[in-house]
Amino acid sequence: MIELLEHTSENVANQIYGVFQRSYKVEAGLVGVEDFPPLRRSARDIQSSPNKFLGLWIGVNLVAIVEYSDWEADLSIDSLVVHPQFFRRGLASQLLKSLLAKNQWQSAYVETASANLPAIVLYQKFGFSQSKRWTTADGIDKVQLINANLR
Repeated sequence: MIELLEHTSENVANQIYGVFQRSYKVEAGLVGVEDFPPLRRSARDIQSSPNKFLGLWIGVNLVAIVEYSDWEADLSIDSLVVHPQFFRRGLASQLLKSLLAKNQWQSAYVETASANLPAIVLYQKFGFSQSKRWTTADGIDKVQLINANLR
């Protein structure tokens, strides 16, 4: 089941935090860094976020989350994570498909580590293409992808 999460609830924020921590530890290994900025985020940070969170549940377990914000006709995907026990089951695709179908955005943006090839391939399947590359102050090579053909 996919639903909008009430992340301002302490319980829900803690569940989101748990999935984020597990997923981002895997991504940190993929990127080859120990100090990975998304792992610094607390449950309280999630609880107070102005963003929206769409979650995918299997039974009573929250197993995948997409965090996003929108400005009129543009969508910014800020996080898309899957609990490692549920990798390679198409859950990220389900969430992304559901999110993109929710509104009539003109374009969507996402950033990820350039070493995160599974994420890049996923976004490319949904019509995203690379728009820029850079290295963060933390030394992580990143890429921005955009899909400007949503309507």
